[in-house]
Amino acid sequence: MSFVDLESGLYRFDVGTGSHTQMIDITRQVQEIVAHSGIVSGICVVFIPHTTAAITINENADPDVQTDFCKEINKIVPWEDNYLHFEGNSAAHLKSSMMGFSETVIIHKGRLLLGTWQGIYLLEYDGSRTRKVYVKVMPG
Repeated sequence: MSFVDLESGLYRFDVGTGSHTQMIDITRQVQEIVAHSGIVSGICVVFIPHTTAAITINENADPDVQTDFCKEINKIVPWEDNYLHFEGNSAAHLKSSMMGFSETVIIHKGRLLLGTWQGIYLLEYDGSRTRKVYVKVMPG
């Protein structure tokens, strides 16, 4: 995995998405950045600077969770619903705002403090695209 070390504790990596609505597990990439940083105890913030994608934490053991999640979010916010936004991607904006653009994870003993079944996901709602993910690692 390649990432860019932008400045003290701030990193960036890109993720290519392959479909319109998608969950991509980015836990490994974020953990690699934490390991690279040398921070043993602190906080890790994962942020995405896009208005039609999001970041969340969810189960990463069973891929059916991802399928179910995408299916249900598309029911809750349908792609076509007489939206006024001229670009035609209002549903993507709504979904992203509902899910959020960042997650904060505790770093403990040099590792992300996630539950047994938890992973960090990039949520794509207007793909295919290349998305930028920023990671800020801070001692604490």
